[in-house]
Amino acid sequence: MPFSDADAVSSPPTRKPIRYSIALGVVLFAIWLLWSGHYTPLMIAFGVISCCGVVCLAGRMRIVDEEGVPVQLGIKPFLYGIWLLKEIVQANLDVARRILNPRLPIRPQMIRIKSSQQGEVGRVIFANSITLTPGTVSVDVDGDEVVVHALTDEAAAEDASGEMNRRVTALEERS
Repeated sequence: MPFSDADAVSSPPTRKPIRYSIALGVVLFAIWLLWSGHYTPLMIAFGVISCCGVVCLAGRMRIVDEEGVPVQLGIKPFLYGIWLLKEIVQANLDVARRILNPRLPIRPQMIRIKSSQQGEVGRVIFANSITLTPGTVSVDVDGDEVVVHALTDEAAAEDASGEMNRRVTALEERS
């Protein structure tokens, strides 16, 4: 039995609120402005045009949504970024001390850490955050567990403490 045009009814694409496109454009322009260092009217106009082009491309690719542009999270990602930066600096200093002082112990080990994030994006943020802190590397994400290679007992204990896990889970929750 052949299909007719009436059988091939497809729902129209759902339109996302314009706030996602505006937020993406503002963030892209702020980053462009910060990194370019050019503040002449012509260069600013080029920046606005290029950011608008990227927003249009992202809209055509249908990636301008609450996952791609998480405006619902508010300021939480920035606060998490500041905390993560502090952890990265502390871990860097610890690894540098161990390299410069051979008497400090290095005890490589593999540990499994339960992640409490509900979504895949949250688990990816958690695993990547572990990898960003020197002395630890996320080796595998298996369901709700992350397999981590830790350079020291202290690094393993820090990851196992659950502080990063709690912060990423809180980041994932809506305000």
